[in-house]
Amino acid sequence: MILFDKDTQTFRMDTPSSTYCISICNKGYIGHAYYGSRIGKDDVTYLTRFKEYGFSDSPVFREKHSFLDFFPQEYPTDGMGDFRESALAVTDSDGHNGIELKYKSHKITGGAIALEGLPAVFGNKEDCSTLEITASDEILDVEVTLVYTVFEKIDAIVRSVKIKNCSRNCVFVKKALSASFDIDDDNFDVITLHGSWARERHIERRPVHMGKQGVLSMRGESSHQEHPFIALLDHNADFNSGRVWGVNFIYSGNFVADVQKNQFDSIRLVMGINPENFCWKLNAGCTFESPQAVLVYSETGLNGMSRAFHELYREHLIRSPYKKSARPVLINNWEATYFNFDTEKLLDIAREAAKDGIEMLVMDDGWFGKRNSDNCSLGDWVVNEEKIKGGLKHLVDEVNKLGLKFGIWFEPEMISPDSDLYRAHPDWAIQIPGREPGMSRQQLVLDITRKEVRDYAYESVAKILRSANIEYVKWDMNRQLSDIGSKNLAADQTGEFYHRYVLALYEMQERLITEFPKLLLENCSGGGARFDPGMFFYSPQIWCSDDTDALERLAIQEGTALIYPLSTMGAHVSVCPNHAVGRVTPFRTRGYVALSGTFGYELDITKLAPEERSQIPHQIELYKKYSDLVRNGDYQRILSWSDGRDADCWASLSKDRKSALVTFVQVLNHPNYKTRFIKVQDLKEDSKYRVSFPNENRNDWPDQILTGRTLAKAGFALRRDWGDFQAKLIYIEEI
Repeated sequence: MILFDKDTQTFRMDTPSSTYCISICNKGYIGHAYYGSRIGKDDVTYLTRFKEYGFSDSPVFREKHSFLDFFPQEYPTDGMGDFRESALAVTDSDGHNGIELKYKSHKITGGAIALEGLPAVFGNKEDCSTLEITASDEILDVEVTLVYTVFEKIDAIVRSVKIKNCSRNCVFVKKALSASFDIDDDNFDVITLHGSWARERHIERRPVHMGKQGVLSMRGESSHQEHPFIALLDHNADFNSGRVWGVNFIYSGNFVADVQKNQFDSIRLVMGINPENFCWKLNAGCTFESPQAVLVYSETGLNGMSRAFHELYREHLIRSPYKKSARPVLINNWEATYFNFDTEKLLDIAREAAKDGIEMLVMDDGWFGKRNSDNCSLGDWVVNEEKIKGGLKHLVDEVNKLGLKFGIWFEPEMISPDSDLYRAHPDWAIQIPGREPGMSRQQLVLDITRKEVRDYAYESVAKILRSANIEYVKWDMNRQLSDIGSKNLAADQTGEFYHRYVLALYEMQERLITEFPKLLLENCSGGGARFDPGMFFYSPQIWCSDDTDALERLAIQEGTALIYPLSTMGAHVSVCPNHAVGRVTPFRTRGYVALSGTFGYELDITKLAPEERSQIPHQIELYKKYSDLVRNGDYQRILSWSDGRDADCWASLSKDRKSALVTFVQVLNHPNYKTRFIKVQDLKEDSKYRVSFPNENRNDWPDQILTGRTLAKAGFALRRDWGDFQAKLIYIEEI
């Protein structure tokens, strides 16, 4: 709900549990008044402290610098005296830096607003409403519209910005962040996600200190290393209690997320496109739109924040027809064969997979050009019929005859120097003239900001998909951007490249799902380097990490599930010793961990040990039985191994609270140790529940009958006598 009080000149935005207030103060400054738990409908203009530091109705503004360096601007600007982190920086055609925004007008409408060329949340007037506050700089003749979409049933507010050049001269936008708000420090911590290839999105929590702290990417993608998410939270906040402010970015390129504590113990949080190497030439009459930032407030700890993000993305960002349906259980041949396969090998895998109930075969890298290693052929998307004997359609038809669907891997944005495409069009690779471009995985990146290149890359994929009954695509991207140069851009537009690249990527994927609306698209970038909400607009799932080790996946999937629904996490069972870390874990544990994702297999089933092979049909049975609950239920974190504990535990609760699925992994065992009690929150307090162990001998693991209140306060009993890396699945059902 959005209200405007004309008397106090205050906007009030309410979600079920939060209130966000903006006040227009004297001289037209737009101030951030409040964001937190729901409050009364009072005059909150005093919360901006607008009368302090020389601010008055006097025509002489004696202490403007002191005021601007203290006042909580709703959208702070650069160059005018607020020396804290800015959200907007503009240089005029004469080279002067500075922009100052004053309120001009506003409007409130029902529903959400689409963004041109960018992913965006959607919703009708029953779901949400949108506030647009237009401010202007009269000297530059530039208008800035602050856009807020407020959801009725979710504690989420989505922000973006439109910048319009109303003058006759061009201006250069050097910084255009999507969100900013100020809050007094109250002994807060900050949470960010960090990692690297094969260990993405590990949670880091630390106290807020003076100065700036945050995360960023300058790699052309959201990255393995840091993630477009940041949260402020009470120092004593935990999974189920305490205040949390979480911010996530619906974007797949360079970003920055910062928390800055200043001289007055005030905190400013900002999120948006990374201004490093960014400069957008805004010609007269043109508009620049920023991507959306999602703000979530929870007064019920981290689990409350997670549920709000999950619900928003499931209901108002993911568009795929698969978003609420079970995904086919697939087997991918990458770790089974790498590049060493042919039609018969793939059909051998498919025949054995079909016997155990697997539903799809995915052919990974190595099927095209002369691709027998990762040194060549990217860009040459022509079937290698020395490997795929009889052609691709023959292979797909044979797989379909076995009762399996067929999927395929692409890396459409890449080009190998050793390829027919590069020999024909060397200028199609991103490069700086006169410099030898840097290699990564012996490959370069296509300049898809150029239409002819973008069209070629798209048609290469589409032509293959039109040729056979292909129902799944894994879209990969195995290197970051560097050596930025493009024949498509003038010298004063080179700072636009990174953003234009992301827009081109979005355009290609929009074309793909439009032409092939039933396609299951899974995004990937060397594993999880593009696991961001921008990609959810096009694909309902993303490969979570190239590391499929069950133990490593605990930390990776915990950090991912902090923001994203379990249904979005590509998760597979692989062989041991694990190909990434060499660890040996029980096949059952690998299955349980993968069940909290899209679930599939990454192995050569024809070589699997009989004792492991025999578990596959039962794992698939468990997946089909519980996938609705995992996919659509409310996520609840119970224990965190990454937080220094000896075990990991999480749950999925049905919306009606009639059932829950709990997964427990005993990472480190202890001799002669007591029974553990696992507490599950948010069930119906007065209802009775049966707690059962569906994959265990009932005589050894008997059912427990407990009320929801007891489960929350005391917990159910879980014996500790079964060793390292062992796991249990627990089903809780109302009786």
